[in-house]
Amino acid sequence: MDSVITLDYGSGGKKTSALIEEMILPLLGNQALDELTDGAILPGAEKLVFSTDSFVVSPCFFPGGDVGKLSVCGTVNDVCVSGGEPRYLSLGLILEEGFPTGDLERILQSIGNTARQAGVQIVTGDTKVVERGRGDGIYINTSGIGFLRRPGLSPRSIRPGDSVLLSGTAGEHGAAVMLARNANLVQGELVSDCAPLTGLSRALYTLGDALRVMRDPTRGGVATTLCEFVENTPLTVELQEEAIPVSRAVLSACDILGLDPLYCACEGRLLAVVAPEAEREALSLMRSVPEGEGAAVIGRITDARPGRVVIRTAVGGSRIAAKLTGAQLPRIC
Repeated sequence: MDSVITLDYGSGGKKTSALIEEMILPLLGNQALDELTDGAILPGAEKLVFSTDSFVVSPCFFPGGDVGKLSVCGTVNDVCVSGGEPRYLSLGLILEEGFPTGDLERILQSIGNTARQAGVQIVTGDTKVVERGRGDGIYINTSGIGFLRRPGLSPRSIRPGDSVLLSGTAGEHGAAVMLARNANLVQGELVSDCAPLTGLSRALYTLGDALRVMRDPTRGGVATTLCEFVENTPLTVELQEEAIPVSRAVLSACDILGLDPLYCACEGRLLAVVAPEAEREALSLMRSVPEGEGAAVIGRITDARPGRVVIRTAVGGSRIAAKLTGAQLPRIC
């Protein structure tokens, strides 16, 4: 740990892991928190999934969404990939003095529309206002509660031979937000993939034990999420570069900005690892839902390079995809 917090600690990569493992867990750890999943499984008469997230995206409006839509999708999706059916959200607003009320109304309308689309209700909340210059317009925290529908989803369930699927093109949220920050660049057709994953996850739950684990690849993107699946294990993720769907618009934007699409955040995509015998059914289920129409099998689980993500390139070579080191895309969600 460094002596001060830098933007790198919010990257979702190595620095974020260090903050969690070296400071947060030693001081706050318990059985539920130590699992380090996107949502905690709470015991009770009917098991609950609980998740929380804070949203500081800049700018707060971007092509395809805004901080309000993002705040609903982000927490709903964390509940979904933890095996839950999301039902209720809290909404915490931190507003800076001088923030336009018209923009706030627009954001609240977006929150309401997205909540209805995801099938959740905003049932409690809080509002704080800080002095001008002490914030950046608006920050939002949402917490979500859902009912557990598919227990046992975990990277520990992954086995050699399993298939790795991605529900659509990679990197669209991160690339869209970065272009929105640069007024001199043409946005074109690129928009954020921000969307709730309720329908997509509900479809995959029907696979039962053949569904090993799911994640929404947000900070750090597809590459960092897959690294988290196999780090400190005897397993390897082997990806086929040509099989990974990336839109031409994202490729162009990343070329301009000097980014790798596999490390750009997604906010409406789902990574799933499934048993090999369920690959075809899983792909069909994903493609049957609008959010999964572009789903593809992008790789396999092996034991060739323990703890590594290996990308097989189109020319027959290979390269290692390491966990994101610094803050390639700060303030992206």
